[in-house]
Amino acid sequence: MKTTSSCLTIIIFKIITIISSLQTFVNSLGSASTAAIIYKTSTVCGIIAGESIQRIQCYQNGSTIPVLPNASFQAISGGQNYFCGLRSGGFSLHCWDTNDLTNFSFQPKRLHFRKAVQLTDVSVGGDQVCAREVNSGVVKCWRGTKVKDKGQLFSFSSPGEDLKFSTITSGRGFTCGILRSNSEVFCWGDSGIADEIQRGFKNLSMVSLVAGESHACGLSRNGALVCKGSNDSGQLNVPFSSAFEFSGGLALGANFTCAIRQRSGLVACWGGTNRFEFDSDVIQDVSFESIVAGLDFVCGLTTRNLSMICWGPGWSNKPHLERGLPLPLGQVLPGPCVESSCIARGVYPNSESLCVGSGNVCNPCQIELPLAVPLPPLKRPPSPDLQPTSPKKDEKKISLASVVVGSAGCFAGICTVGYCFWAGFLHKRINSVQPSSANTSSDSNVDSASMANDGSNLPPLRSFSTRQQSSRTFGRQRSGSSSFSVKADNFTLSELAAATNNFSPENKVGIGSFGTVYKGKLMDGREVAVKREESCPKTNKLREKESAFDSELALLSRVHHKHLVGLVGFCQEKDERLLVYEYMSNGALHDHLHNKKNTEKNSSIVNSWKMRIRIALDAARGIDYLHNYAVPSIIHRDIKSSNILLDVNWTARVSDFGLSLLGSECDQEFISTKAVGTVGYIDPEYYVMNVLTAKTDIYGLGVVLLELLTGKKAVFKNEDGSGPLDVVEFAVSQILAGQLHRVLDKRVGPPELNEAEAVELLATTAIHCVNLEGKERPNITDIVANLERALAICQVCSCTDSFSTTTFSSRY
Repeated sequence: MKTTSSCLTIIIFKIITIISSLQTFVNSLGSASTAAIIYKTSTVCGIIAGESIQRIQCYQNGSTIPVLPNASFQAISGGQNYFCGLRSGGFSLHCWDTNDLTNFSFQPKRLHFRKAVQLTDVSVGGDQVCAREVNSGVVKCWRGTKVKDKGQLFSFSSPGEDLKFSTITSGRGFTCGILRSNSEVFCWGDSGIADEIQRGFKNLSMVSLVAGESHACGLSRNGALVCKGSNDSGQLNVPFSSAFEFSGGLALGANFTCAIRQRSGLVACWGGTNRFEFDSDVIQDVSFESIVAGLDFVCGLTTRNLSMICWGPGWSNKPHLERGLPLPLGQVLPGPCVESSCIARGVYPNSESLCVGSGNVCNPCQIELPLAVPLPPLKRPPSPDLQPTSPKKDEKKISLASVVVGSAGCFAGICTVGYCFWAGFLHKRINSVQPSSANTSSDSNVDSASMANDGSNLPPLRSFSTRQQSSRTFGRQRSGSSSFSVKADNFTLSELAAATNNFSPENKVGIGSFGTVYKGKLMDGREVAVKREESCPKTNKLREKESAFDSELALLSRVHHKHLVGLVGFCQEKDERLLVYEYMSNGALHDHLHNKKNTEKNSSIVNSWKMRIRIALDAARGIDYLHNYAVPSIIHRDIKSSNILLDVNWTARVSDFGLSLLGSECDQEFISTKAVGTVGYIDPEYYVMNVLTAKTDIYGLGVVLLELLTGKKAVFKNEDGSGPLDVVEFAVSQILAGQLHRVLDKRVGPPELNEAEAVELLATTAIHCVNLEGKERPNITDIVANLERALAICQVCSCTDSFSTTTFSSRY
């Protein structure tokens, strides 16, 4: 399909228009959030999740303190000694003095109440409180008394009703905002600091802005993170980063800046007394939803379980709470609960349980314009039946020796698979944390598997970035579980037996990498998936199961990301080994694509191109975290549709790390290791040559993308009775021949006009992923970029198609 330059220009313009109209949910010294730090009293407050009332609760000096009134709030913001909060609906504004503890609670003082005027962006600075009127964009400020600061007297007032703002933020003695008219920064208050920041941002078009004590940072329209103001400790020295690397999640203190990396959720900090004082080992592998700063410490809301943890020099001096332990606040909301649908952004995972009947939490606005890695037009053969006959020498895929070995391995592997497939002796191992009990996949994990179509006659596809990404040597962490640095609960066997009704057959939901998976419910009400090791008399099988248990525990206890299935805890008691995971109520992607019940177009929520692209992007982001942000990096080795699970809000998460390998400190291009994986998904290069790199996961992901496109299993029986046939062989040649429409899943239907370009981009990405040679496959970063663009095309072009609350509450 061809796209004209004018159409592309319109699409990009629409994306920019939508981005500029979205409010950015940010966290800082004085910006609206669901968490706040009151820095002079070292008080941390949050809006509590999982209750019918979204009340505020605080932590101060080792104690948890309730906040009155016991009512629902949508945002809070902290200053020197006090903090303020907007009631749900935005019509009432309360403030609390954290030095005034009456009857073991913070007592409210109402600052504003007016039913006709809805407020947002509550912003507390050193001595001022400001908020923005939703409809008009006019900013109102309170506490306009004169304050002495650095030998100067200044007064604080509202900026005037002639100025309309899209967002505001406050520091000590100043407030800044982004003007609706031109997206430029305007500041007022302390003439010295305010003027310096405004001059620094002059003529820059901004989409977000966050203030610290004496500086401000934000994302420009081109995705760059820009900081202006005081730079006495290097807080303005943004480290080298690519466009759109950081999200709007910023936290600015007295002399430092922290930011959340958009794709991984990891935090980077700079400035401070020394450059390393905020680079705590507490957060090196923790993914965050948001962060908020005091003068000399930072707190963040973890993606894993929405708990608050704090770090920094100001926090380490507090003996009443060990560094790295969650604050005793319970779960904190990642965003306000809203009754309206979350148009374009989608619903945050588990919103229904977080808001308890009070609407949903929308996903944070992504301040980005996703652009795909440039892709030249696909090289089409002259006819579907003709292939190039004289490839150039520099386009040969592998050496002659590799071809010979590969051909022999391919033939032997295909014969083996064919025989096992038809004879019924293929050992099924559904390697999923919590798949549906109806999973009847023909997937089979084997030590060696058949090669897919080697594609040696296909035109070369070199359209992705050619930048090199060093590969690390990978080796399984073999230490016993007692040596792990485990960030998970240690359950007793009796607790898990009670949770699963004594591991009853009725609670059985699937089979994992080393045992059976049961649905369970803990004493605190949490639903979990419990994987229990099955007894095995054979010594080698027992060792494999112990290795899988050790691997999953070692890996999942140290990685946390919204697109990875989270580890809740473990049990190692006598000869029993069990792992406890978050329960994924919507099962495995494999079941939704290949279950026989899913035959009608509207029988499953995944039968829309937009949803399938979203699932692909979720899975790719999970793999991106493993490859590029986990330290050391991780190769999953068994990426397949039955290991991609869907939570209650249909967010895709990568699961089952029983075969995964950790990277070592020795940096090599590849290693030789025994090939493991699943028939149909295993990397041909890995199978033939025992060469393992991160590109092995890319091949498996490519097969999953082809499953999403075609609705076919990785290995399936052809309609004419011939077979078995793998989806790579089935789809790639037809896509390259310009016959994409012939392989698309008929249950979804032909893509609409606005979806066609997105579906073609998905297909192009898939066929690059399944290239025979690993070095010809794209990096996961490139894949994420292309899938982000594909999803953006669907969202921009289809104004009426959104991930509404009703859509996500549907059950398969």
